[in-house]
Amino acid sequence: MNKLQKLFKTLVIGLFLIPVSSSSTFAQEKPPFQDDVNAIKAYDKIYAPPSSPILFIGSSSIRLWVDFTKTFKNYTVLNRAIGGAVTSDVDRYLDDLVFPYQPKQLVIYVGENDLLKSPDAEAVYLDFKKLYTDIRAKLPNTPIVYISIKGSPSRKQYQAKALEANRLISAYIKGQTHITFVDVYQPMLDKNGAMQPHLFKNDMLHMNASGYAIWNKLIIPQLLKD
Repeated sequence: MNKLQKLFKTLVIGLFLIPVSSSSTFAQEKPPFQDDVNAIKAYDKIYAPPSSPILFIGSSSIRLWVDFTKTFKNYTVLNRAIGGAVTSDVDRYLDDLVFPYQPKQLVIYVGENDLLKSPDAEAVYLDFKKLYTDIRAKLPNTPIVYISIKGSPSRKQYQAKALEANRLISAYIKGQTHITFVDVYQPMLDKNGAMQPHLFKNDMLHMNASGYAIWNKLIIPQLLKD
């Protein structure tokens, strides 16, 4: 086999191997929740979203809000949360799920899922700070309601981290303008300071109507009237 034949054989083998490795790499590089975002954008093309809504964003505690439309019937609201999202996911999709709607107010619940992988409360806080900074870059004066991390019985082992993250975020928010920190952690505890499983579904993570009733009392007074 001459040198030219050897070179050709090497190239053929290389071309045979590349597609397998490339397709695997492309699959890994696909951002989390891209399909969810694409579905929301497709939905918006069919059903036009309301103009200047109060926009609810974050993770599943927003996405699965019981009786969302009925609860906020006196307000122009829009729910664009993604179940399972962490703070960096919400930050990644601001250009898709926040800025196009030109919201008159933002309601945010995100950070609880971060507890599972973030090394400490400081990391959760820093991710929130980046999200907030990126929002303010385009919405400098839009009122924001930030809902604290709640105490979920299924994630009791992370609650020290949750409490410290809440403390850090609350302290930061106090130094900002046009943003309100709403503590839902303490109001969801019983008189002895224990978690209340009856506020949650069987998974002890997502709330039932009783849990949302507590949130509604805390959140509705913070919303802007139409």
